[in-house]
Amino acid sequence: MVLAIIEVEGLCYTYPDSGTPSLIDVNFKAEPGEFVLITGPSGCGKTTFCRALNGLIPNSYGGDFKGNVVVDGLSTSSTPVYELAQRVGLVFQNPENELFCTTVEREVAFGPENLALPIEEIAMRVEEALEIVGISHLKEKSPEELSGGEQQKVAIAALLAMKPKVLVLDEPTANLDPLSAKSVLELMHRLNQKNGVTVILVEHRLEMVSHLVDRCVVFEGGRIVADGSPREVLYSDMVSELGVGLPKVVQVSKRLSGIIGEPLRFLTSDELASYVRGKVP
Repeated sequence: MVLAIIEVEGLCYTYPDSGTPSLIDVNFKAEPGEFVLITGPSGCGKTTFCRALNGLIPNSYGGDFKGNVVVDGLSTSSTPVYELAQRVGLVFQNPENELFCTTVEREVAFGPENLALPIEEIAMRVEEALEIVGISHLKEKSPEELSGGEQQKVAIAALLAMKPKVLVLDEPTANLDPLSAKSVLELMHRLNQKNGVTVILVEHRLEMVSHLVDRCVVFEGGRIVADGSPREVLYSDMVSELGVGLPKVVQVSKRLSGIIGEPLRFLTSDELASYVRGKVP
């Protein structure tokens, strides 16, 4: 039996001075090596959930916190954030707000240096993280000189240098152009597949990522209202009614299903095109 690397039980949370809870009785588990997509309407609790996974909630935000959140065997409510940072890394929407060193190399080295690791170990971690993310050629550059996509990769490399088992990304492509967004999402897929990193990804660009993930979890009103495979969740009537921006291929497939009377559940345009070509004489 594989033990969950993330276990959330009965999580309820209300921000200070707020009369409305942001999370209500959330129960969630993720196994090591899973790639989980989280989506839902704006204001449904996704960002709050991310903050709870690395201990920012409740340790840095206060508020009314109930339930249990355990990541890699550590309770987030009783473990210092700096210790949790070695197990779970959190990437935000705006990488430029996270980057403050003069060069990419120093940025990636910052975390390991604060762990007081030997110089040789720090250098090895920096080189490894830069290589994994594919930005070794940028190590002498200032983060301010980089594009949005490159900055996001620097932020990810900085977390990888801490050797986390879990990466949590809160809409990392929100401010990126489509090409940069595709590059970052494919990087997440490689990290998950080749390095075994557990990835929890909050994302609205479902057409770019739904075919890459193992599970899709939908939040609404602070609750999890759907949890299953992408083909199961994205094709459910309930998710459509929530106003989630479904991929175009899902919308076309659903309409085509209604016309031909055959259930179709494609996640990529290539899958749909292959099916259509097979039906054309």
